[in-house]
Amino acid sequence: MEKNQECMYCMEDERRDNLMIEICELGVSTVFLFKEQTYKGRCNVVYRDHVKELFQLTADELSAFMNDVAQVAEAVDKAFGPDKINYGAYGDKLHHLHMHIVPKYDGQADFGSTFQMNPGQTYLTDEEVQEMVGRIRAYLQ
Repeated sequence: MEKNQECMYCMEDERRDNLMIEICELGVSTVFLFKEQTYKGRCNVVYRDHVKELFQLTADELSAFMNDVAQVAEAVDKAFGPDKINYGAYGDKLHHLHMHIVPKYDGQADFGSTFQMNPGQTYLTDEEVQEMVGRIRAYLQ
């Protein structure tokens, strides 16, 4: 696995751990739950190697990554029943391929518009976080 010394995903350091908690590993990625939960069930699917763009993957790697993304979206949908799931792949400042899975609920934060990267409004207790991780993980088995 290629690692970038400046990348929080490659280095698996406190920059990452301050933002999210690991749920599990899938075929070619690791799934994380964001600690900030304005969008109940918001996750991040992080590709295993330090790759900047989707087009840098082979067809098989791309298919496997998108399969992981779809699995997580389905698990979040089953666990929390959002009205819609938004997907985001940005990385302007963090050049490691990852996909935000953002459940949206009618009548709640930013429904009908773009989600905020870190609204800083909703933080859960450790027990609530573990309960959410368990619910998502149960649908990824």
